[in-house]
Amino acid sequence: MAYTIIDSHTHVYPDKIAQKAANSIGQFYDIDMGLDGSISTLLRVMEESGVSKSLICSAALTADRVGNINRFIAETVAAHPHQFMGLMTLHPHMENPGAEVEQAMKMGLKGVKLHPDMQKFALDDPICDKMYAACEGVCPMLLHTGDKRFHYSNPDMVPRILKKFPRLTLICAHMGGYSEWDAAAKCLADTNVYVDCSSTFFALDKEKVLDLFRLFGEDRILFGSDYPMWHMGEEIKTVLSLGLSDTALNKIFNGNILKILP
Repeated sequence: MAYTIIDSHTHVYPDKIAQKAANSIGQFYDIDMGLDGSISTLLRVMEESGVSKSLICSAALTADRVGNINRFIAETVAAHPHQFMGLMTLHPHMENPGAEVEQAMKMGLKGVKLHPDMQKFALDDPICDKMYAACEGVCPMLLHTGDKRFHYSNPDMVPRILKKFPRLTLICAHMGGYSEWDAAAKCLADTNVYVDCSSTFFALDKEKVLDLFRLFGEDRILFGSDYPMWHMGEEIKTVLSLGLSDTALNKIFNGNILKILP
């Protein structure tokens, strides 16, 4: 059976800095990057892999970069409307995230991506509340969650956020906790968060992956590759190898993300 596939977690950068940005990510995670993070490479890999659309994003490491990054993502989506959807970035030190959310959505962006480990803020720091308030009931947020090297994105912070902002739609990347999958399973299984499967398969065996898929369920999992970290074609092969039903695969590959986006 052929599936319509949407990659719900990809990163892109302007051509002049794409390779440098990809190398920086590789150094951050101590992973060899096989792809350069450029728009043209993403489009090529999508065609090779049978992916019809990608959700693109890029995180602002400082508050003053938010506007420029969001314009770049919006312009990229506008140039390739059939291939891309976009997420904006925010930063807790910016003055008015609500105004930025409103402006970015007018430019066609669909939600927010935060990477607390790179942006260096704790997910449950009260300084973040204004970002969550701006998005609650308005648009989804894709959060990098989990990294045993840092405290910023621990999965156990997520239930505390949801208690304060119960109408917030959260997608916790990397099956809820990059390198902290057990903590994610413990903290997030009984919440209403979605998870994506990006940057997970390289570290876990098939049985552990299946345990996480069963735990979160077919209605809460999104396909994501974390391009340029991984080739989406190989990630798709892994999902297809899990023995999931056609119904589950259709939800994971496209149905769940289309249900989430405004």
